[in-house]
Amino acid sequence: MSRDARVVFLPSGKRGSFAIGTALLDAARQLGVDIDSVCGGRALCGRCQVLCVEGSFPKHNIVSEPGHLSPFSETEQAYEARRRKPLAVGRRLSCQARLLGDVVVDVPAESQVHRQLVRKKAEHRVITLDTNTRLYFVEVLPADLYNQKGDLERLRDALSAQWKLDNLAIDSSVLPYLQAALRKENWSVTVAIRGHREIAAVWPGFREQIYGAAVDIGSTTIAVHLCDLISGELLGSGGVMNPQIRFGEDLMSRVSHIMMHPESVTALTEVVQQGVNELIASVAAEKSVDVNDILEVVVV
Repeated sequence: MSRDARVVFLPSGKRGSFAIGTALLDAARQLGVDIDSVCGGRALCGRCQVLCVEGSFPKHNIVSEPGHLSPFSETEQAYEARRRKPLAVGRRLSCQARLLGDVVVDVPAESQVHRQLVRKKAEHRVITLDTNTRLYFVEVLPADLYNQKGDLERLRDALSAQWKLDNLAIDSSVLPYLQAALRKENWSVTVAIRGHREIAAVWPGFREQIYGAAVDIGSTTIAVHLCDLISGELLGSGGVMNPQIRFGEDLMSRVSHIMMHPESVTALTEVVQQGVNELIASVAAEKSVDVNDILEVVVV
């Protein structure tokens, strides 16, 4: 009987022994290694890329080499053909690469869920990307006459079985589109989950992009920054005059206006809401982003 294969993941240093033939992504999940995967190991998203580190590691009593992983698979070749771009030299999809022997595996920053991002403008800042809303690709059991479950129940069952996500609520705005989304791509959908507790959006087929907006409401101006919630990249920014300025040039003038005209509270609220919505739509349109794909908004 052959022994198990040992694997060490860098930079975390987490390690373990697994049966020959275990996929690297499965080993990583069992060890709690931070590897991103939207598609659930179906080789669609390409976010679970890793690198086999070649050499001798006396500290771990391991000699690591690429031959200790299964050969480059047809599925990985299909991924390259679909993206029309080869994987970087030495890179493998961890959902496809299987253990044949002892290896040391490097998880690059872009393959980590909680990767650190560096923002440099007037100051240097390190930001840990840990978004509240994340994407999950699932394949749902089709409806049939012998198993009379509703579409929502079937979707919840799939999320529980494939991603261990249970007791999920659903945004009421999503329900009217659920039936069509499930049937458009043969019961395969991408689901946005907010805070591990709520279904925030559902799209037919595989999707890998969602966005967020950071809004700064100042007394004089409003600024919006459009962000990619997957990469953390700042995509675009825009600004307008705060439309509340028609009720007073500064905060005290507006307070005074409300004291004299209490009924204007609703008007002040509505104009700033309209201004924020129009600015978000404008910045999104400049970057060819559908506003319905903006799932998180932070306002200060």
